[in-house]
Amino acid sequence: MGDPQFAKYPDLQLAQHIFQLTNPASSKAAKEASLKSVQHAITEHTMAPLYRYLAHPVEGVLNAPGEGSAQQPAGHRRPSSSVTTMLATKNPSLEVSLPWDEKVYETLAAENEKELAAIKKEEDEATENAGETEVQAARGKRAEYYTRIGDKEKAITEFEALFEKTSILGTKIDLVLAIIRIGLFFGDKVLVKKTIERASTLVESGGDWDRRNRLKAYQGLHLLTVRSHAQAAPLLLDSLSTFTSYELCTYSSLVIYAVLAGSVSLKRVDFKSKVVDAPEIKAILGDTEDKLSAITGEISAGPSAGDEEMGDGSASTATPVPTAVNLTTLGGKQDAEVSIDFSPLSRLVKSLYDGNYKNFFGALAEVEVNFLSQDRYLYEHKGWYVREMRLRAYQQLLQSYRVVGLQSMANDFGVTVDFLDKDLAKFIAADRIPCTIDRVKGIIETNRPDDKNKQYADVVKQGDQLITKLQKYGQAVRLRGSERG
Repeated sequence: MGDPQFAKYPDLQLAQHIFQLTNPASSKAAKEASLKSVQHAITEHTMAPLYRYLAHPVEGVLNAPGEGSAQQPAGHRRPSSSVTTMLATKNPSLEVSLPWDEKVYETLAAENEKELAAIKKEEDEATENAGETEVQAARGKRAEYYTRIGDKEKAITEFEALFEKTSILGTKIDLVLAIIRIGLFFGDKVLVKKTIERASTLVESGGDWDRRNRLKAYQGLHLLTVRSHAQAAPLLLDSLSTFTSYELCTYSSLVIYAVLAGSVSLKRVDFKSKVVDAPEIKAILGDTEDKLSAITGEISAGPSAGDEEMGDGSASTATPVPTAVNLTTLGGKQDAEVSIDFSPLSRLVKSLYDGNYKNFFGALAEVEVNFLSQDRYLYEHKGWYVREMRLRAYQQLLQSYRVVGLQSMANDFGVTVDFLDKDLAKFIAADRIPCTIDRVKGIIETNRPDDKNKQYADVVKQGDQLITKLQKYGQAVRLRGSERG
């Protein structure tokens, strides 16, 4: 169906720079670099609507009170439902601010009007002298232009109008994907969810392989932003070998999202095969030997020996076929990516699987600082993610023992007994870990759930309920019979 259309804008990396301006975990140098990137993008792409949305002294969501030409009280600033996800905090305290300049805004707005007038003229000429294809092309330019300058509502309106006039399925899918990216740019999760459902329906009705594959990455990223890591993990991991959605994120970012989602949600045997041993992940997170083996296909993505008994009955017993990394995926546009230190993520995965919990806690802290706190999609859920990963480590250790010494377990995790006691107590109270703590004896006793006894109790309970219902039914039947007699 041809190459994807409308994929150039919006620039989601710009949204990351806007997020960094309000990120408390970001350094001042990083904020200053992000500010330069934002200002450059606004100037280069004449983004008057976005500039107003961010920096206007009354309506701007980003500009701090008292900045620019703020002659009106800051208390009248417009609330925005997208602020909590586009920015790091709802009420940002800006160390580095984006100043408002009325003259700059007027210049940008004038350029916008000039460009839109030219597009309108092109559309009118196409209507008079050319066919529907040329008219649609002009309308597409206007929709893309509104997207480029950051006018959310008008861009969506134009894309919807194009959608109604388009009969080609591939173009319809591209239009819907563009609306999804607009929603992601502005942090509008409701719009993204609704539009992804539309895109899924279109793809299922006959979308080509490339668009079907691209949608998988869109779905996975959206699920990650709404804390559905269990559903996001298989989609993100499947996208690694065939990733082409560079308009959505970089390949390195996809690897980070896939590893984080898989680490917190997959069962151990799947975690081994799809994350620990996955060639696409080893090519990024592994050492030099692992990367070479992954690219040449020497590494198998199958489960390792000793883990097979943990799988369910449906797991295949056949020898896995070694899988090579998609060199096309790793090349091309990856040259422009910023260098990332993946070592904390690599240590997190290795230490969790190997049961080296002291290293795991250290790696988890580094991952929180270097990844969870720096990414606009992950930041909102960083506290939850760290808790869930600690829980996973506790469960992994405790499931192997009936009784564990409190001091011994604290030593294994590199924490104090008091911290471990308080941390475990929260999970025990929430029924997340079946165990009890005896501080007098200094032990933790696990309460293994007996599945057979539970099933037996459920059958007895359901049987009692069925007998009671049958007795009531019998009484009702007898009563009706006596009434007829």
